[in-house]
Amino acid sequence: MLLNTYFDAIELHRNDKFVALRFRTPHRVISTGLDNGGIMDDLDLVYNHQSCEPAGPLSRHPSRAVLDRPDLYAAALLERNGLGGLRAAQLGTAANMSNLAVMLETYRDIAVLAVATGGVEGNAARAGDPASGYEFDGRYEPITREQPPAHGTINVMIALNQPMLDGALVRAVMTATEAKTAALQELSVPSRYSPSLATGTGTDQIAVCVPRNGRACPLRGAGHHTSAGELIGKAVRQAIKETLIFQNGMHPAERCSCARLMERFGFSGEALIEATLPLLSEDARASLRLAPQLLDRDPPVVLAVAALVHIYDQIGWGIAPAPCQREAVIGQGAQIAVAASGRPDRWHHFHDALAERCDASGRDDPAFVAPLALGLGYAEKWDRQQTMLAEVDAQISALSTDRAAS
Repeated sequence: MLLNTYFDAIELHRNDKFVALRFRTPHRVISTGLDNGGIMDDLDLVYNHQSCEPAGPLSRHPSRAVLDRPDLYAAALLERNGLGGLRAAQLGTAANMSNLAVMLETYRDIAVLAVATGGVEGNAARAGDPASGYEFDGRYEPITREQPPAHGTINVMIALNQPMLDGALVRAVMTATEAKTAALQELSVPSRYSPSLATGTGTDQIAVCVPRNGRACPLRGAGHHTSAGELIGKAVRQAIKETLIFQNGMHPAERCSCARLMERFGFSGEALIEATLPLLSEDARASLRLAPQLLDRDPPVVLAVAALVHIYDQIGWGIAPAPCQREAVIGQGAQIAVAASGRPDRWHHFHDALAERCDASGRDDPAFVAPLALGLGYAEKWDRQQTMLAEVDAQISALSTDRAAS
């Protein structure tokens, strides 16, 4: 099905789980695909497809077909979609093509189209994370027992309406990659392989398409200081953020969660809230279990936890010396407890309590301090609330007694 036509030069089609940019005019393409990857001048289209559907990510057939004979796999896929005999660059993913996001950005006579699919729940990683395989003689030898999940890929097809020099085409890939990382950073997407923020996934793919003819002088740049670079960055960042909303439910407001921020430290689901419960009374535990969002999704508390995590990152990146960690983390932990309790006047109390426990345990990492601070703060809030309710109840009883006596 034709979804739209752009620049009078490219058609965007979707056929079930197969999405294609078909060229009406000759285009130059740079892509990461196994079949017709690199820089090509003789392609008819580029496409993105849900390669594991409907077999599922556990099937042995998709990986064997794609890795062993990508040319045969591509030919069969094109034939199946009525495009037999055409030359194409391919991108593949487990993400649903129905969650496609399309963004168009323009400035004067330059236009950029970004078409993205994405999923990051299982395969998000940070550049430099430990590898899972070593490639030798066309095969991957496992380095670790635990292999990466089969799902989790961000694929982006980008098209411009102006020709580019080859160097600018490569620079466009760099700018688009930076935009992808910016999108993941803005959503606080954790790496699944280290306690760090993700910069992408282990299987991301990209294609950038530009017309071979047009301007007398092709674009020479696609970096941040150029209009083309600005448009690429904006279109790609927004397309990725939109597709992740539909694929993974990653709306920015959904990310306002202490548990989400602490995922990369081993907390998942309700685990962070559960870790606070030993500090609470029986009634407070029951209350928090019934309504964990009162603590987990309270914006001031979330921001305080985010600051704690950022302190950890800054020290890990060498922005501040490692010996500063204990003091900074305990101080911010006290601020978390203040946010959870609503008692700024109790900051020193929380600081001393956290310092005592950190000294006793020998730990000052976020995985230890965050649940401890949340528990201390919520316990204080609960006790204060119960004390107030008890006082009000006593006043009501006294009033009732006075009325009965009169």
